Amino acid sequence: MAPLPWRLVPFRPDAIGGRTAHGAGEIDYRLARQAVVAEYRKGRIARHEVCDAHPELRRAAAQVGEPTSQLCPICADEHVVLVTYVFGPRLPAHGRCVTSSGELRAIAKRLGNFTCYVVEVCPGCAWNHLARTFLLTPVGRTAAAR
Repeated sequence: MAPLPWRLVPFRPDAIGGRTAHGAGEIDYRLARQAVVAEYRKGRIARHEVCDAHPELRRAAAQVGEPTSQLCPICADEHVVLVTYVFGPRLPAHGRCVTSSGELRAIAKRLGNFTCYVVEVCPGCAWNHLARTFLLTPVGRTAAAR
C-alpha cells in the first residue's frame, strides 16, 4: 500500500475555520465545562472548588451581565449570566468589562487587536467558567491587512 501524501497545513490564525463575524477564530470551552461538571457530579470536585467566582465577577454579573435561559449546572436554581471582558491596546491592564453590544462594536472600531473573554456566572451559587474567547479585530480590516 502506498503511503498517504503529506498535505502542508499552515500554522496561521487565518487558516483555522470557525470564523466569527469579526473575522477571527473563536475558541469554545464547552468540552472543558462538561468535564468539570461531570467531575463535580461524580463527587470528585467539591462545590467550593467550582463555585468560587471572584466578588468583582459576581458584581459584574449582577449589574451588567447578559441573562441566558440556561440553568446553572451546579445549583440548577438560577440562570447563568454571561459577562464579557476585553483586553487590548489602550485598555486597563485588568481589561474592560463590556456592558453592551454597542460598546463592543465601538471597541472593534479602534486600531489594534483585542481579545474577548466571555465568562458564564451563576449569581446564586457563584459557579463560573470561561465560555469562549475570540479576537476582535478592527471593523473593515481584512485578513490580508493583518
